[in-house]
Amino acid sequence: MAQLWGGRFTKETDQLVYDFNASIKFDKKLYREDIVGSKAHVKMLAKVGILTDKEALDIENELDNILESIEDGSLVIDETCEDIHSFVEACLIKKLGDTGKKLHTGRSRNDQVALDMRLYIRKKLEEIDVELKDFLGVILRIMNENLTTVMPGFTHLQKAQPITVAHHFGAYFEMFKRDRQRLFDIKERMNFCPLGSGALAGTTYNLDREYTAELLGFYGPTLNSMDGVSDRDYVIEFLSALSIIMMHLSRFSEEVIIWNSNEYQFVEIDDAYSTGSSIMPQKKNPDIAELVRGKTGRVYGTLMSLLTTMKGIPLAYNKDMQEDKELAFDAIDTVKNCIILFKGMIDTLKFNKDVMRNSAKNGFTNATDAADYLVKHGVPFRDAHGIVGRIVLYCIEKNIGIEDMKLSELKSISDVFEDDIYDAISLDTCVNTRLTIGAPSVEAMKNSIKKETEYLKNS
Repeated sequence: MAQLWGGRFTKETDQLVYDFNASIKFDKKLYREDIVGSKAHVKMLAKVGILTDKEALDIENELDNILESIEDGSLVIDETCEDIHSFVEACLIKKLGDTGKKLHTGRSRNDQVALDMRLYIRKKLEEIDVELKDFLGVILRIMNENLTTVMPGFTHLQKAQPITVAHHFGAYFEMFKRDRQRLFDIKERMNFCPLGSGALAGTTYNLDREYTAELLGFYGPTLNSMDGVSDRDYVIEFLSALSIIMMHLSRFSEEVIIWNSNEYQFVEIDDAYSTGSSIMPQKKNPDIAELVRGKTGRVYGTLMSLLTTMKGIPLAYNKDMQEDKELAFDAIDTVKNCIILFKGMIDTLKFNKDVMRNSAKNGFTNATDAADYLVKHGVPFRDAHGIVGRIVLYCIEKNIGIEDMKLSELKSISDVFEDDIYDAISLDTCVNTRLTIGAPSVEAMKNSIKKETEYLKNS
């Protein structure tokens, strides 16, 4: 197929060079965006009198036919074309002849691909946001159902203080809520239209760039034509946001993997989200969580690759920038699938509530509350800390918990203790006396859940 730029050349491009240069094998994903952008361009050309109304209508109708034919499978994208832009224009010219050749008036492939990529990324931002919102809905349901499900909270993977499943999952709710906010911020910054920037220096045609931007749902046109064709900040920001989403999913995956282990047995993963072993019949492996954890590095790689590609590129457009597409496409598909699968896994997760409570009970997670008890009875905190440290050593030697000690044993270490210590260090008291905003008590969590429910409703 003849190239759009062939007039300058007197011999054919070497086939190996052509294949290396061509992008259609991956940028064919942009067929819809390319056609939508072309239709807006045509409307604008008719508005400013560069095309007649009939020419514009003929081109628009044929672009609609091309789109419909691609989507119903009757038109197969020809991968011998250099890129999706060449393919669409070639189909148009084949049908409309000279009228089809007028489509490209006033634009370059540089601003055309910049537009297509912005439209695609904007759409995928919205799709990822929808998945995150659904995911947050699942987390919120689990929080609502587990306000009193006590479990140990950890620091350094050591049992620290008693919390609830609602409180633990609430931490991830905050993470993924921030992820949605990042996506919104990216969309706000990127939502300007590069079409009309030309190759790098605009055009001599009297284009109405504001009208084109309005037709395509942008806030307005980009204000510098060189930046318009060479900016890929929005792709880098998107890959960064996707990497952070994957980091959060990976942390969550790591915890599910630990909780699902024989040593913890906090949860049981549904059979639909587990696999077995080819040799060990007893095994039930958390493969989805492990794959999500593993694919995190893959998404990180796309971000680092594009940052490295862009770091040495002078203004304006350079062919290196073609590398953004495969990276972005792969990261988007990976993250979307990971969110969907992880959401399904935790939606069907079974919590072994008694095991979780016993783990909190057996890990001295009430030690801080024992110290707080002493402080409330006039003991300086540093002294209280030391007293409870000695109590823990005593319990370790006896293989008992603090709550299992007799009052006489407690008094032998500090005579401040009285019978009310047992209520003060019960797990439920330890959780529910923490009433500050963001704490794990039922009252504090109900307030948090109310706010999170409003957030989901209004976002």
